[in-house]
Amino acid sequence: MIEIKNVCKSFDGNEVLKNVSIVFEKGKTNLIIGRSGSGKTVMLKCILGLFDIDSGEIWYDDRNFTAIGRKERKKIRQEIGMVFQGGALFDSISVEGNVRFPLDMFTRMSLKEKQQRVEFCLSHVNIDKKAYKLSPSEISGGMKKRVAIARAIALNPRYLFCDEPNSGLDPETSTVIDQLLIDLTKEFEMTTIINTHDMNSVIEIGETIFFLNKGEKEWVGTNKEVLNSNNPHLNDFIFANKLYALMRRDNKSI
Repeated sequence: MIEIKNVCKSFDGNEVLKNVSIVFEKGKTNLIIGRSGSGKTVMLKCILGLFDIDSGEIWYDDRNFTAIGRKERKKIRQEIGMVFQGGALFDSISVEGNVRFPLDMFTRMSLKEKQQRVEFCLSHVNIDKKAYKLSPSEISGGMKKRVAIARAIALNPRYLFCDEPNSGLDPETSTVIDQLLIDLTKEFEMTTIINTHDMNSVIEIGETIFFLNKGEKEWVGTNKEVLNSNNPHLNDFIFANKLYALMRRDNKSI
């Protein structure tokens, strides 16, 4: 579980997060949605410790992340897996080398143990062994995202963060990534937090959904409730994203 309590964050006098309190539950896919500029990315970076908050608290289970020192924060960061928007794979090394990278950096595993862990993670995201020696430039966008997820779970994290994991993917591939994320969350009992604009993801895997608007938490609910919300800002957001998806499907420009 990750809990943020009354978090505020400003930049040059501009208040980006306004007294936000949220509980992200373990073993669930927790989705953060909202328009560009709503504070989603800033909140994610605050939770990760990339930005210092102005006030409030951030808890990783029973550990107050905002009150501990650098050494203790480093331990928590080693329990975190991160899937970046663009995948952020290293083009200069192979698929299996990308997944092995965090093991080389943060563990004292033997080479055999690392290889076993790499193969375990890649098999869990359905990457065929034929692709292990390929470079990221030789695989599809969907495969890149799956490799990025394999790398994110290499250290067996307690917490998984995903920033727009379906960005740039077609609807069919996005569905595969969504199912993969929810399956891994359940299997490894992770606290998974996903920033997304993808309404298909919201509907399919949004076990808990947090809607941010202008830096404030305006609505919390499930994928079964989101389409029947009485929040006008949320309804406008949903309509705009559905419209965008339909126009993209029809190859029309906005």
